[in-house]
Amino acid sequence: MAHIAVVTHEYDRFQTPWRPLRRRDSPYMLFDIMAELKRRGHRVSLLSGLTQPPAADLAILHVDATIVPQAYVDYAGRFPFCLNLAVSDISKRRISQALLRDGDGWSGPVIVKSNLNHHGLPEARFNLRAARHGGELPFPGAREMPRYEVFATRGDLPSGLLERPDLVVDKFMPEIVADGFGTRIWVFCGTRERCARYVSPNAVVKASETKRREPVPVPDEMRLLREKLGFDYGKFDFVIHQGQPVLLDANPTPGRPKSVRSMLVEAAVNLADGFEGMMGRGVVPWRG
Repeated sequence: MAHIAVVTHEYDRFQTPWRPLRRRDSPYMLFDIMAELKRRGHRVSLLSGLTQPPAADLAILHVDATIVPQAYVDYAGRFPFCLNLAVSDISKRRISQALLRDGDGWSGPVIVKSNLNHHGLPEARFNLRAARHGGELPFPGAREMPRYEVFATRGDLPSGLLERPDLVVDKFMPEIVADGFGTRIWVFCGTRERCARYVSPNAVVKASETKRREPVPVPDEMRLLREKLGFDYGKFDFVIHQGQPVLLDANPTPGRPKSVRSMLVEAAVNLADGFEGMMGRGVVPWRG
């Protein structure tokens, strides 16, 4: 049995504090995977911040920030083996394959997003908690962008928006299906995975507004991109636009899906199998 360390930011709340007669909970998918691994006999340690010695057989870097501070990357690198160590920058400007670029000839609609992951909410929360503790802000200047905006053409964008470093402009490339619009979500851990298309009546697909989902295959292009970006565990959001897969977002700290308990358990068992497949080998077998 292995000792697994989960490396998180000092201001993250990977799990809720223990309270009598109340089970622990978490906003993260990894929480259920770790619970399954503990059930199998592995030891799991949650390392919040950088103060504890890196004493474990392996670790997973799980800092819920768009750009992981270098100090956390260095700390995680001190473990004998660390998953997702190569994934330290998931900014839209680096990840998105739909970025609007000068001279690309795009004349269709565009969508304005935060360059930060999840609308910039994680960084905003960390700053707020740091301020409450009287500490230095870990992500100064970061702010939450409540919603994304769609414009009919590039010419409709407000003046100066393209120059803002905190925002990105993507080509709006919806996946159109018979009964609405689709977004594909691929969740993976080692060689284990699940990929589904979520269909919504709205062109900007949100999980809370989907009316159905269906399993779909993972395109080879996405697998090659996963290897290039160094993801051992995580989630890709992508669409098929005019026959081509287009990555919109990538996240190494995916949230816990709002599913019935039986579905959470089934997903955790599957992904825990993938985690075990990588443990103790110093290799990542999914990379062929």
